[in-house]
This record gives sequence, C-alpha cells and structure tokens, in this order.
Amino acid sequence: MTVQPDLTAFTHACIVQGWEKPADFLRAFQMTADILGEPVTLTDRQVRRWRQPNPPAPRAKAWRTLHAMFGLCPTELGFPGPPPSATVGLATHPAQKGIPVAMDRRAFLADSVGVTAALGMPAHTRPMTPLGPSGAVGTAHLAELRAGLRSLFHLDDAYGGGDVRSLAVRHLRRVRRVINTGQYPDTIGRQLQLLAGEIAEHCGWLYYDADDQESARRYFGEALTTATMLRDTNLEILIFSSMSLQACHEGRARDGLDLARAAQERATKLGSPVLQSVIAAREARALALLGDGTTANARLGVAMKLMTRKGRPSPEWTAFHGPAELEYAQGLLYSELGHHSAATRFLSAALQHQETTYGRNRALYRITLAKNLIAAGEVDEGAAHAVGSLEHLEEVESGRVTKRLAEVAGALGNVEAASAREAAGELAAYVEARGAA
Repeated sequence: MTVQPDLTAFTHACIVQGWEKPADFLRAFQMTADILGEPVTLTDRQVRRWRQPNPPAPRAKAWRTLHAMFGLCPTELGFPGPPPSATVGLATHPAQKGIPVAMDRRAFLADSVGVTAALGMPAHTRPMTPLGPSGAVGTAHLAELRAGLRSLFHLDDAYGGGDVRSLAVRHLRRVRRVINTGQYPDTIGRQLQLLAGEIAEHCGWLYYDADDQESARRYFGEALTTATMLRDTNLEILIFSSMSLQACHEGRARDGLDLARAAQERATKLGSPVLQSVIAAREARALALLGDGTTANARLGVAMKLMTRKGRPSPEWTAFHGPAELEYAQGLLYSELGHHSAATRFLSAALQHQETTYGRNRALYRITLAKNLIAAGEVDEGAAHAVGSLEHLEEVESGRVTKRLAEVAGALGNVEAASAREAAGELAAYVEARGAA
C-alpha cells in the first residue's frame, strides 16, 4: 500500500493497522475499550477531527485506549497531552523500529495464538517462537490469548480436565512469558495479569476435575494471589466458588459453605442474577452435606428464582448454568439427604435436558443417576445406566467421573444379583484400565 506523504501521523498509523475508514477504526476502538474495561465512547465526528492536523487532545480514557491500540504513546501520533489522569506505561510500536506490523503479528501468533491453533497443528508439540524483546503487545494479541482461555473452557466442557490440563498449563506459561518479555502500556499489563489469574484458576479447576487436588490447590492459590494483587472482585468470586466445590468434594463441607458465602457476598454487589444463582446452588450443596436440608432447600429455591430475574450480564464461565444444572443440584441435594427416589427424578430430568456439548457433565449426571437408582433399590435400571455411561466416557477424561464410577461399581458389587455382579465387573475392569492408562 502506498501512503500519501501529506497524511497525519495518526491517519498513517490507522492505515498501517488496516483501519482506513473511520468506521473501521471505531469498531477497533470500541473492542479495545471493552477489553480494557474503559467506559468510553467515540463518534465518527471525533475520529475525523483526530485525522486532521493539530488534533484535539483525547480525554484520559480515550488516551489509554489509543495507547493500547497502537502500542505507543499518543503523542507520537500527533496528539497533545497526555491528560493528567492518563496513567500509562511506555511501549515501543514495532513500526518505529522498522519492523513491518504484519510480520510482527505473524511472529506473535506463532507464540500466542492459543490452544485452538495449537490443537489444529499436525503436531501440537511444535515449539513456539518466543516473543522478542522488541515486540509490542496490543489488544489484538490480548484478544488472541483470551481466545485460548475460551477454547479451554469448551474443551473442558466436552472432554473433562484430565486431557485438557496440560494444555492449560502451557497456555498459562505462554501468557506469563508474554508478561515478562513483552512491552506494553499499563492498561494492557493489567489485562495480561488478570488473564494469567483466570488461566491459573482454570488450571486449578481442571486439576480438581482430574482429581489431583494438591495441584488444584496450588493453582487456586496462584490465582488468588493475582486477584488480591489486582483487587479484582470477579476473579475472587470465581476462585472462591471453585474452591467451595473442591472443599465439598474433599469432605470439608463447612469450608465449602464459608467459601461459597464469601463468593456470594462479593457477587451480590455486582448485580448479576445468574452469577448469584450459581453460587447459591453451591451454598445449597454444602448445606446438604452438613445435613441442613431446610436451609439447603431454601438456598436452592433462591438459586432457581434468581434465574428468572433481570440484571447485569453474567461472566462467561457461568455459561454451563441453566435448568439442567439446577435439576442436577436438586438431585444431589436429595441424594445427600438420603432421599434417593426423589433424587433420581431430578437427575433423570437433568440428563435429559443437558446439552450434548457438555460431554463431561452428561457422563457425571448419568453415573450419579445410576448410583441413586441402586441406592433406591432399582438395581437393574441403575446397572443399565452405569454400563451405558461407559459410552459417554470414550472421549471424557475426568478423575471425578472415574471416581464416581468406581463408587457405583462398589455399590453393585454388594448386591446379590447376577446382573449387578456382571455390571460391577465390567465397571471395575473399565476403572482399572483407566488407572493403568
């Protein structure tokens, strides 16, 4: 592309980035502002004024957004300033060093395109190109790294934590390498640190699902350190609610309740009904384990009512929470209280309503249903569901699911019936094979 010599520095930089039209720039500006959490809007008229010689000074929020978009101080683009409240770090744009922007982007993509691209490679162990010390990190890079975390969410939903955790650890290392070797303004730096905290939390979740609780605690601790450092309430809520599940899984129901309540206290201030519903369901789980059925039912009722309320949007990680999850929570509540017949009705409904994209949860639901059918005396039906669940496990690698499957095998082994013993033997062989793999 030939650039006209009379263009202003800002217009030139926009063309280099591919934002030749004001509308293109406006879309990129709004995306950047959203990623940074900057509540700022921009009009077409303002963009056209910025393209003129001697442009007006952007306000502080717009200044920080521009700094993140281009990777260099807006004064280098011809703007006066900065405004007194525009606190940004220093970053050198690759074009200033004679490095073509497109080449820099390709080099960065080789390092940090994320899990999706890594899985698409013929051999995903292919070494990544390190981010050079002269490379500037911008919002496009940040979006790509965040897309990697989003991919990890989808992979976990489908396949469980066993196989996905190594990918998550690699992605966390990748982000930390970018933090330590890249150049970026403070606004981008905070988002990178936040992303590292979110990935660390997800590593903890994946190790929890794989039933490696010691590793899960380590990653949860790393994530909590980041949340405390950044004073980020959303990340604290996510960590506390995940740690609540882990505590209940390990038989520490009182800790689980305290953690869920700490998460709920913070979530109430954010005004997201879906988020509050997720946490209320986890409070109910802990209360049921403590034997407080009355309060547990009350909190689960609150969780259901919250799903009908309008409020602020929920975080992306709560996407799994819906009717099927609430039915499963109700089934678990009855199961913990010893009402197994009632539990089976809700667990059956949860399995019926769960989307096929949630492969790990479907497997967990069906095995939990089998366990309660056996406890309710419906041994043949329970055995059929238990054996049938093995088809769900062909692609699922989850220590939690395998552990529950072993519990079902043990329950069937205690039943004096040929069908039960046959099913128990098949399940035990499967669990043994999984353990040896």
